[in-house]
Amino acid sequence: MSLTVRQMEATDVAAWDSFVAGHPDGTFCHRAGWKQVQEVGAGQESPFLLAEDEGGRLVGVMPLTFRNSLLFGRAAMSSMFGVYGGALAETGAAYQALEDEAWKRAQAWGADVLECRTVKARHAEMEGWQVPAPKAATFRKTLADDEDGLLKAIPRKQRAVVRKALEGGLSSDWSGDLDTFYALYARSVHALGTPVFPKKIFEVMADVFAPNLDIQVVRDQAGRAVASLMSFYDADTVLPYYAGSGPGAREAKAHDYMYFDLMKRARERGKTVFDFGRSKIGSGPYFFKKNWGLEPTPLEYEYRVAAGAQVPDLSPTSGKYALMVKVWKRLPLWLANRLGPPVARHLG
Repeated sequence: MSLTVRQMEATDVAAWDSFVAGHPDGTFCHRAGWKQVQEVGAGQESPFLLAEDEGGRLVGVMPLTFRNSLLFGRAAMSSMFGVYGGALAETGAAYQALEDEAWKRAQAWGADVLECRTVKARHAEMEGWQVPAPKAATFRKTLADDEDGLLKAIPRKQRAVVRKALEGGLSSDWSGDLDTFYALYARSVHALGTPVFPKKIFEVMADVFAPNLDIQVVRDQAGRAVASLMSFYDADTVLPYYAGSGPGAREAKAHDYMYFDLMKRARERGKTVFDFGRSKIGSGPYFFKKNWGLEPTPLEYEYRVAAGAQVPDLSPTSGKYALMVKVWKRLPLWLANRLGPPVARHLG
């Protein structure tokens, strides 16, 4: 059976999302709305691809973005800003057709690497593909039915921390305060030595993914915002995705309160799975998530690489980027927030 691969159009969005929802490997990161986030929010070219059979039936999809950065180089990725990505298809032929078309377009555009953010690699033994040792892991767990069950599912030591946080007079503001969220998020990434994403990206997310998006601001007894979180909802899953915090958050145990309160809200919305997202293996956030009783699943991202090319290493702990991190941390926050967005839009 012959297959046709073409770019997704606006009229394909509903069918695309329906296909993703019905695919066993489909994730929120595969949804069609990310095309608008990447193009309108980040200014990146994103030719999302779909495969159809002879009868015009949708048999596969592949989110795709081309990054063109003087600092980070040219690359094609699936999916930019996503923990997960890569093609989704019904058959091996459809997978190959999508990946071949993505590779053809990537090379024509000038990229020599195609990154697919798969959980389990499909091309480990195939010529032209590389699957480096996993550098990051994702964390998922089933949510208990009520608050008592949610607490009991947390290991004893972390459960004590959460209980203390719950007694600290904190509260969650679910009004969708994007400005406060962004201010706290920008402060946090600056402390890590990372440029902040353009606010436009979050504005587009809030528009495209409503009502499957929550903005949570944690406030202390005086009403001051101490932590913030943007989360997504998808099928049976809640995905806490972008977090920020300000002075006093650690002492108030605001993050512990914030994530537990999100679990409660997710159960109220009928969600049964908590996807704690991606963290670098061995990092502080990695062990923080393990302390909540979640077991890591290493992410086997795979790369199609042109002859003579190498998989890029954009780790903030490597080479020139380590020096950039040190310098960035020393910038005044106002200056980092002004300089950061044009750089960070390439870091999804």
